[in-house]
Amino acid sequence: MNSSAQNAPAPAVTPASSYKAVRAKKRSLSRLKEPALAYLFLAPSILLFGLFLLYPLMRSLYLSLFLTDPRGHIAAYVGFDNFRQLLTSSSFWSSLAVTGKFALITVPGGLLLGLIMSALAHSRLKGMWIFQFIFSLPLALSVSTSAVIWMMLFHPTLGMFNYFLDLAGFPAVQWLTDPKWALLSISVMTIWMNSGFNFIVLLSGLQGIPEDMYDSAKVDGAGPVRTFVRIILPLLSPVVFFLTVVSLIGAFQAFGQMHILTKGGPAGSTEVLVYSIYKEAFVNYQFGTGSAMAIVLFVLIMILTLIQFTLVEKKVHYQ
Repeated sequence: MNSSAQNAPAPAVTPASSYKAVRAKKRSLSRLKEPALAYLFLAPSILLFGLFLLYPLMRSLYLSLFLTDPRGHIAAYVGFDNFRQLLTSSSFWSSLAVTGKFALITVPGGLLLGLIMSALAHSRLKGMWIFQFIFSLPLALSVSTSAVIWMMLFHPTLGMFNYFLDLAGFPAVQWLTDPKWALLSISVMTIWMNSGFNFIVLLSGLQGIPEDMYDSAKVDGAGPVRTFVRIILPLLSPVVFFLTVVSLIGAFQAFGQMHILTKGGPAGSTEVLVYSIYKEAFVNYQFGTGSAMAIVLFVLIMILTLIQFTLVEKKVHYQ
């Protein structure tokens, strides 16, 4: 029995079975080629992301556990003492409070200004493209350019704001040197600076709403305000949610306008968290404490973003 089984001829390979095997092999190769090609195209972005974002984050996490000398070299391991010292520091909580006030002013103010401008520019009137161009101009200006422009407007003697106050019979205001006005002044400048981006995104959202919605509202007798609040604003909620998340992150990362206009003053009234990190690391040369502050800021922004996606997104209408 065994010898006859061994001497039995092998089953013939039919053309159909060989064709199926070749096709299966080609399919498996194509499945491997597509991810490989995708990773090849993503490689430059992944490299830049790792070089300029991931590596600094890991380096900051590492430095936050050490004390460093003025040259940034590690001097001593302190573990989580930098974080304990930070969380018990009154200056840290003061800068966090200033950052919170700044965000509470700039985020709703920027969204409101963007909504007003986009609603005004969302019209088919002749020449409306001129206003759309003017409203979007702040997007083309850098933070430093905007800060220099507003520095001239805020000038106590030569600035336009005090000039108009003088014409109206009001006393001059020390916009950038009075602790009562400094944060509000920079917040107003930031709202204007962010208005271009908010305007473009909100105008795109308005243009994506079908005209049938407006016609149906008119037939039902709804006025412009009721139409905007009851119909248009819910349809714009995905855009508003996106801008809220982006604006809040940007508010907690604000630095350039404070550095150029007030240097965190007067009396720390404009010293936001990022400026405190800059001062701690590059003025006081305490890179360990500065890295710990950067990690705390990263965790804080991540928590706020998760809260928005968990709670606020439930009220967003995607349909």
